[in-house]
Amino acid sequence: MEENKEQQVVSLPRIGDPAPEFKAVTTQGDINFPADYKGSWVILFSHPADFTPVCTSEFMTFATMEDQFAEANCKLVGLSVDGLYSHIAWLRTIKEKIEYKGMKDVEVTFPLIEDITMNVAKKYGMIQPNEDTTKAVRAVFFIDPKGIVRSMIYYPLSLGRNFDELYRALIAMKAADEFGVATPADWRPGDDVIIGPAGSCGTAKERMEDSDIDCKDWFFCTKKLDKDEVLSKVLKK
Repeated sequence: MEENKEQQVVSLPRIGDPAPEFKAVTTQGDINFPADYKGSWVILFSHPADFTPVCTSEFMTFATMEDQFAEANCKLVGLSVDGLYSHIAWLRTIKEKIEYKGMKDVEVTFPLIEDITMNVAKKYGMIQPNEDTTKAVRAVFFIDPKGIVRSMIYYPLSLGRNFDELYRALIAMKAADEFGVATPADWRPGDDVIIGPAGSCGTAKERMEDSDIDCKDWFFCTKKLDKDEVLSKVLKK
């Protein structure tokens, strides 16, 4: 019984950890991760299997949004535990036959990792035995230009991802880095941002008197941040 419990333990990278390193074969050639992506943000994401409907809808959406992510200096890398020839055949079928929500003739040009050994999936905690022992769950890792894991989201096999949220999260993290702020619930560029709690009573008083900062109390202060200013900082960087 104890041995069985140990086998169920899933090792997950943590926020703030260096992204686990690996070399892999992909539909776009060999990659050395994350070294090949130094200087760019990366979204590394897994899907359960090729030739499945939810995964197909997701890959079409990611491919359609690839330029939008690229404008924010973010590259996409997909993974499943299928082999390279399966990947190639599936992506060809998507381009030639699948139409979804007005998307058609969709060509996936970002790398899709072959991981039949599950080596990469296990390093990133994508194989979660209580969900499935032979398929990767829908994991999403945001990795910054220094190769550090900044955020991660896991979805069960049955749940397709919200791609507007993935893009929003990327922009919010980049804005937080650029301006030294935090972003409140549902934040989007142009919305007020959160200023961290004051470190002293004097600082709190100064903030309460600052016309650019709206303090409801010492622990809850917001500040306007112009949408164009935000976008000028977070896009193409």
